[in-house]
Amino acid sequence: MRPHADWSLYLVTDRPLSLGRPIEAIVRAAVEGGVTAVQLREKECSTRDFIALARTLQPILAAHGIPLLINDRVDVALACGADGVHIGQSDMEYRDARRLLGDDALIGLSVETPAQAAAAEALDCDYLGVGPIFPTATKADAA
Repeated sequence: MRPHADWSLYLVTDRPLSLGRPIEAIVRAAVEGGVTAVQLREKECSTRDFIALARTLQPILAAHGIPLLINDRVDVALACGADGVHIGQSDMEYRDARRLLGDDALIGLSVETPAQAAAAEALDCDYLGVGPIFPTATKADAA
């Protein structure tokens, strides 16, 4: 059975937007500020560094019962034993991610259109990430 998660304050890390501050320090500050879930988003680092960073964050988050989700990379989530993943429309298919991660993993899915949201109703996702609604420099590939 999947753990219950509180999605009320969800942090998505982004190294380029961190202005040189270490992700670990940002996550620690977010925990102190009441974050309830953390998605580790690494678009430009090696797989080895991604896994190492996730393993660094796990004890910080686990001590507070905060789930760690890995952005896009089911392999990284499996390697580090994360609580789950967040996948997008061009990432691994939801059903494959669920099969690989098992029933206890948390899986979020990005949807960008009403049709994608309707299709997601047939899945047992833990949550949907919707948006962005307006153009943003932080998500240039949004539909």
